[in-house]
Amino acid sequence: MHDKPRRYAFIHLDVFTTRPLEGNQLCVVPDATGLSDHEMQALAREFNLAETAFVFPRDVETERRRGIRTRIFTVQEELPFAGHPTLGTAFALHGADRRSGGAGARTRAKSSTIELDLNVGTIPVEFTMEDGRLFGEMTQRDPVFGQIHHAEDVARATGLNLRDIDASLPIQTVSTGNAFAIVPLRSRKAIGGLSFAYKNVADYCAGTDAKFLYFVTREVESKWAALHARMLFYNGEDPATGSAAGPCAAWAVRHGVIASDAKAMIEQGVEIKRRSHMYVRATQKGDRVTNVRVGGHVVEVMRGEVSF
Repeated sequence: MHDKPRRYAFIHLDVFTTRPLEGNQLCVVPDATGLSDHEMQALAREFNLAETAFVFPRDVETERRRGIRTRIFTVQEELPFAGHPTLGTAFALHGADRRSGGAGARTRAKSSTIELDLNVGTIPVEFTMEDGRLFGEMTQRDPVFGQIHHAEDVARATGLNLRDIDASLPIQTVSTGNAFAIVPLRSRKAIGGLSFAYKNVADYCAGTDAKFLYFVTREVESKWAALHARMLFYNGEDPATGSAAGPCAAWAVRHGVIASDAKAMIEQGVEIKRRSHMYVRATQKGDRVTNVRVGGHVVEVMRGEVSF
């Protein structure tokens, strides 16, 4: 117990969008010094978003060598990596010199690249200006391709009709930090009608090398999109899943859905009115897929302080 309440600032962001109140919501605690694991998990439940990111500032030299220490929590667990918290946290730190007198913040913001020291390792996020807006692009770990799933098993776990699954593409697990089984569907109608008891999917995944299922279709809403996606998990539906977009990009390049090094857009969150745009690309040389990048825009919505 503490004698008096401790106060921690937070920044609320919408990630993978240029419009406030769309995209995927994120809270960033820019200085989480002193918080225990239990307290971070409790705060993530209090914010009740898909993820909350906690930053632990270190001296400038350590941050230069190892990156800015960041930990990511869902309402239920700590994750080794997640996409929209990585982009959102880097965005918040990139702009820190406008609001903070700290030497570390000034050093970070002058760089066009922010490197985050996550549990999965160091992830760089490079910033450029596009049409007057700041655009961030993270380079994820090289993908690990896992098992090919049987369509019948996935249909049984999800309640999908077997003919709704696109048999021209494999259902395959791919990971750049989190393992997603990419499930290709034939139509927007099929993906829009997804409805299943998450326990059934969790039970199915427990017997595989995948942690989650990521559903995609080549039928899209926006003429600029290459894929339309949905991701349903234990906290509901995710408006944008950056840690799945990277594996999806690697899968799409390997199986000819997206050309090597072509910049493509994945749209997500449409069904829950949190429209998100994730820009992806990856490089294929022979049998190897590398250089997986996921980018997008971020909008700051609010700032506040939590005390407890």
